Amino acid sequence: MQAARACARLGSFAVGLASFLVLVVPAAASPPPGATAQCRDGTYSYARHRSGTCSHHGGVAVWLGGATSSSARAVDVGTTVLLAARTRTSRCTLGAEPDRRCSPGAYYAKLTRAVLCSAGFRTNSIRSVSESEKHDVEIEYGLAPQAYGSRLEIDHIVSLELGGSNDIANLFPERADASPGYHVKDRLENRLHELVCAGRIGLRSAQERIAADWESLYRDVFGRAPTG
Repeated sequence: MQAARACARLGSFAVGLASFLVLVVPAAASPPPGATAQCRDGTYSYARHRSGTCSHHGGVAVWLGGATSSSARAVDVGTTVLLAARTRTSRCTLGAEPDRRCSPGAYYAKLTRAVLCSAGFRTNSIRSVSESEKHDVEIEYGLAPQAYGSRLEIDHIVSLELGGSNDIANLFPERADASPGYHVKDRLENRLHELVCAGRIGLRSAQERIAADWESLYRDVFGRAPTG
């Protein structure tokens, strides 16, 4: 009988302890506006469809809602605006930063802060980079036009969640092991989207600075050098 009472007291203590532990765990930070998934490396995805989401970031850690298999609603993006003249289309220098003679960066005129920060906005509604365009970028940078898997991605210099254009002037090959590689730049892109939507940095300023020197901007935003 005494053993039974002891077990009962122990069980009650365990339940109480479990309840306490649940209460003291801090709530997770809110995801950025428009995010549909959090990846295993801590970055966020804004993909409209579940297929391929977080494919370069260890897979999906948690779905945040909003991703669907149906077609994304079309968005009027307006014209492409180059951030500088594109003066070279070959012999581009491959590195962590784009060769700005070939890839100066560009954005869509009608993708305003209000559009980008709206609850219904998804980057898949504007993403449109064909395999042939990706191969054109690779050739300009002296690479063989082929599939590189997770080793390299044809990245938007001004990210789609910042209103970046799909024009070749806004694309460059970014390696995973470029020190820093595309995983690091992705973290900056996600954070900039949050800052723009919170009104802490202007959209045009974010576009211009990430195109001019994203590594320097990373240091300003995170207070440390971009590594990874």
